Amino acid sequence: MRTVKVKMVSDSPYSQSKMHEADKLPKERPDDYEIRTWREKCTTDSKGNIVIPAMALKFSLAAAAKKLGMQIPGRGKSTYTKYFEADVICVDNPPLGVHKDNVESVRINANADGVRGSGKRVWRTFPVIPKWESEATFMIMDDTITKDVFEDVFHAAGMGIGIGRFRPEKGGINGRFSAVSFEWND
Repeated sequence: MRTVKVKMVSDSPYSQSKMHEADKLPKERPDDYEIRTWREKCTTDSKGNIVIPAMALKFSLAAAAKKLGMQIPGRGKSTYTKYFEADVICVDNPPLGVHKDNVESVRINANADGVRGSGKRVWRTFPVIPKWESEATFMIMDDTITKDVFEDVFHAAGMGIGIGRFRPEKGGINGRFSAVSFEWND
């Protein structure tokens, strides 16, 4: 088992869209509810500081490994996908250095049910962080994933998969990131 600490920076804004269940006020209209509660769409730590969900990074890496389809040398047509799905863990939720009370927002015209092309559209407001940087620690539990393979998949995840709302994996442009450095600890 190895760990790697990755310093990363944004290549595009990052927008979160966490589900929340904030109570509606009596006689509150849907638009007013949206305006009042949009900050609740942030993933935060116990002090209200915005973090990247660890699972978002893990899923981004697994999706990139699948998309790349890199074959494991000496193992026929076997690829790294299952190893990234089962043997790579992001240890914690990387902080972004922004409190949810200070986050910017973006207002978009979205499908009411979230399904593209389904009909009725409504205004939605989402938190957005234009520029960010953070540090994430990953545990790699199988030596099949070499340092070079992890770094290649990480770069592909940052450019082609991304994290958050309207990321490249879903046809968007947000949530792209690059690694500044990899600090390996064997």
